[in-house]
Formats: sequence, structure tokens, C-alpha cells
Amino acid sequence: MFDVECVRRVPALLGESPVWSDGEQALYWVDIRGCAIHRFDPSTGRDVQWNLDENVGSIALRKEGGAVIATRSGFHFFDFKSGRSSPIANPIAGQRNVRFNDGRCDRQGRFWSGTVSEDRVPGTAAIFCLDGDLTCTKKVEGLTVVNTIAWSPSGDRMYFGCSHERKIFVCDFDPDDANISNQRVFLAFGEGDGAPDGATVDEDGCLWVAHHDGAKVTRFRPDGDIDRIIRTPVPRPSCPAFGGPDHDILYVTSVCAGLDDRQLREAPLSGGLFAIGVGVRGLPEPQFIG
Repeated sequence: MFDVECVRRVPALLGESPVWSDGEQALYWVDIRGCAIHRFDPSTGRDVQWNLDENVGSIALRKEGGAVIATRSGFHFFDFKSGRSSPIANPIAGQRNVRFNDGRCDRQGRFWSGTVSEDRVPGTAAIFCLDGDLTCTKKVEGLTVVNTIAWSPSGDRMYFGCSHERKIFVCDFDPDDANISNQRVFLAFGEGDGAPDGATVDEDGCLWVAHHDGAKVTRFRPDGDIDRIIRTPVPRPSCPAFGGPDHDILYVTSVCAGLDDRQLREAPLSGGLFAIGVGVRGLPEPQFIG
């Protein structure tokens, strides 16, 4: 049994993209539908919020300070002091009802983010890579709702999923040139499992996946076998990330948007931020090199 503690009860509409800062010992995360970036300080319980004018799907901290974010209008730098963003590139300009969603940095510090078709038009979403020189390249296409982006500890395996298809893929990854090859199905979720949402990898190379509409987070071994399941008090956990001084606290964001009155009565912590001592260590989160 695991102690699943709700550390921030004020509900997010669509909490996502938790990223731990070792330097600050704090957790950054976003509320996509709430158009906000958050910073949670576990030592005080305080959560600071920056409001944006558009949906923000994912965030990564920068080596130079501040952050890089993926939004409805593409990639931007974000300055926490001023609360302002500045555009970098918009590879989805002109596409209707498409926005950026899940994302994170690979082990070399490139920022990757995938898009989502809000109309669920099959095959219209893709994954883009923003390199340190700010070159933006489409790397994967033919998806519908991109999630589950993560890398193995050695960086030679990349995971990504399509929540609409309820599948997670794995591929060979070249850390030097960011080329992807040998894409294959890693997992296909069955009935009652919900859909794969956000994910992270621990130091043993196991993949932790949040089950949207599945009310659980599962640790999968590199061969795809289930190692452990953590039940959550909310039906829509959205993304896990390791944090804490020893990287052994699993933080999990969640969603309240789209739940009806009965579901919200039964799961009043929906949209909260959770912390779980899992007895396993994660890895330091790479920062964007641009």
C-alpha cells in the first residue's frame, strides 16, 4: 500500500507536465485548460501561479534560467520574473483545433513536445523536437493525441503514446542526432485501464504511466510487464514526475475537467496535485540547452 497525499487541493482543470527543479527543490507544472504555469514548494506548501493568454501544454526548465513552453501557438521562452513569454517557433501555424500537449527534454537537453487533435481527427497530431540552436523538426507523425513522452536512463530508448489509440510505442533513439528508428508497440491498454497519459522513467529504466480514466499509476518494467500499481483517489491522474532531495517522491498531476457532478462528488480531490513515497528513485530532469 502507498500513501497518496494530496499536497495541493485547489483543483486544476487539466494539470500536466510536472518538472522538478533540483536547484530550487520545487515542482513546476501546468494547468493546460486553466492557461497557467505553477510552482509548488513542498517545504511551505505554497503554490505560485503565472497566468497566460493561451493553453500551455508542457514546460521544461532552461539551463540559462526561465523555461521553454509548448503552447497553442508553438514554442516560447518564458521568464518567471516578468511573467512574459517570447515566441521561438510555431510549426503548427494554420492548423485548426490543434495545440501542443505533453513534452519534456531528452537526456541531451533537446525539448520535445507532441500535439493533440482536439476534434480527434486520426493521424493529424505529431511530435516535434526543438534543438539547442532553436531548430524545430517534426520527428513523428500520424498520431492523434500525443502523450507518454519519456526516455530510458541511457537515452537510447524513447517512449511516446497515443491516448486516442490507447497505445504506447517504444523506438530506438540515437542520442547524438536525435534520430528515431524501429518504432513498435510497447503496450496496448485494455478495457478498464483507461488511456495512457503522462509518463516518466526511474533509475531502473521502468516506465511509470498515469491512466486517464483508469484511476491508477502503473510501473512497467522495460519488457512491458507490470511491476506495481498505485491506485489514485481520482479517476484522471495525468502525469507523474520524480522529485524531492533524493528523487524518491512521485508527484502526480490530475484533471477535473470533463467530470460530471457525480464523479466530482465521489472524487472531490480531482484536479489536485499528489505526492507518493514509492521507494524508488527517479532521475534528475534534463534542462533545455537553448
